[in-house]
Amino acid sequence: MHKLTIKDIYDKVHEGKKIALMTAYDYPIAKLEDTVGIDIILVGDSIATTVFGRDDTLNVTMDDMIHHAEAVSRACDRAIVIGDMPFMTYQTSIRDAIFNAGRFVSEAKCDAVKLEGGRNYVAQIEGIVNAGIPVMGHIGLLPQSYHRYGGYRVQGKNAEAALGIIKDAIAIEKAGVFAIIAESVPENVTSLIKNYVSVPVFGIGAGSNCDGQIIVVNDILGLNFGKTPKFVKVFKDLKPIISEAISKYVYEVNSVKYPTHEYEYHMSDVERKRLEELLKKINL
Repeated sequence: MHKLTIKDIYDKVHEGKKIALMTAYDYPIAKLEDTVGIDIILVGDSIATTVFGRDDTLNVTMDDMIHHAEAVSRACDRAIVIGDMPFMTYQTSIRDAIFNAGRFVSEAKCDAVKLEGGRNYVAQIEGIVNAGIPVMGHIGLLPQSYHRYGGYRVQGKNAEAALGIIKDAIAIEKAGVFAIIAESVPENVTSLIKNYVSVPVFGIGAGSNCDGQIIVVNDILGLNFGKTPKFVKVFKDLKPIISEAISKYVYEVNSVKYPTHEYEYHMSDVERKRLEELLKKINL
């Protein structure tokens, strides 16, 4: 199976094809995504809310991310794997940004990293790119700036805010990002962003006029236990399916219907007799 590269992504975009991106946090889900044709898999810091059950993404550590990203990378033969830089792992300095991005590549075997922010983080992006590590940008709604926004809100709804997002896109493209995620941005603002940058723009809640879409895997499977964003389509609600399977298991254990003979291991009659003889000899 051909391992995709950034050039492959560019070629697909230039051919007018859309790119499918999705999050993954463990080996089995990443393996399924890779097998069915997801192009880019993001090991997102959204793991905080989707897997760890936290209220926001602010307390995920590099060790958390490396642990899960390594498992995802091991599962992928085709997809590009991107590690999401956690809160305060790149904001503090250029050195910290390069060091932590390097951990994603050297320890977790990721192909690239993603970090949130626009004009304020140009120096960090340049530093990571100059160190030889591809960077995906992220503008619009920035979950790590949750407190600044007063919650998860659509960004760029007025002219001044939209202009700021466009300036962010231009700045991080100049800094060297190979692609940009636009999150929770009005569709007509996304269209304007694409007029000002040449790198692919991938959307999450940013409309259809993007070069591709990214989504949280738990959301499309109905495994979101919080508020579901407007842009999320549940493609298959697994909650009732999983709940039914677990309920059946509980029932069969309690009623001694599982395990039955077919699910048990059995010693041969010959070996059973030999064991009985051995037990008699040692007076157990």
